[in-house]
Amino acid sequence: MINLSGIEPFASGYNRHCYRHPDDPALCLKVLRPENIEARFQRQAWPKKMLGRARIDDNRQELRAHQQQAIRALIKDGHNELVWAHLPQFHGAVGTSLGLANMSELLFDDHGVPGETLEHYLKHRGFDQPIRDAADRFCNWLLETGILTRNLLPHNLVIIDRGGQPELFLVDGLGAPAIPDKLATLPAWRQRYIGRRIRRFYLRLDWETGDQSTSWEASQKL
Repeated sequence: MINLSGIEPFASGYNRHCYRHPDDPALCLKVLRPENIEARFQRQAWPKKMLGRARIDDNRQELRAHQQQAIRALIKDGHNELVWAHLPQFHGAVGTSLGLANMSELLFDDHGVPGETLEHYLKHRGFDQPIRDAADRFCNWLLETGILTRNLLPHNLVIIDRGGQPELFLVDGLGAPAIPDKLATLPAWRQRYIGRRIRRFYLRLDWETGDQSTSWEASQKL
């Protein structure tokens, strides 16, 4: 049991708090915010409520995402470094004083500096050439590995300097929970699915660096 009493999260989303491991600051602990999960559940239409609370449990979904066929196959074949080239290393679920937490690598660059989100970078420095190149490498990695993600959002990607150049790491949004496991094993289908995620990603980057005269949701209807 990891005691998180008296420790403040270093980051928070709507569904989870992120803590540094008290015994190993190189590890991140993601703990659910049950009050927000319950509020989110209560807002669901009744047909979705019939599916239960597990479908909106981000930690459960993240555990399942790391068990997807592409990741299991790569690790089985000894390609661990390729898996973690753009993902923080994942160590599964552990017990804490605040409930179960998902434990993963806390990302730092080669100089020990925590990474900033792609969203923050774009707002302050734009979509410059080093980040364009990093985005291309990240997308090529998705196509090479066949790893499935949800829609790629800039606030879920962190920029880390590795070997003198920026690299993108996906810290949230791994997996495709609505996709049947059997369908996800088909290479041709995976490539089409990933291609759609990539095209939408670049559209989002264009929107993030544009005038944003319309909301992202509204821009999809134009």
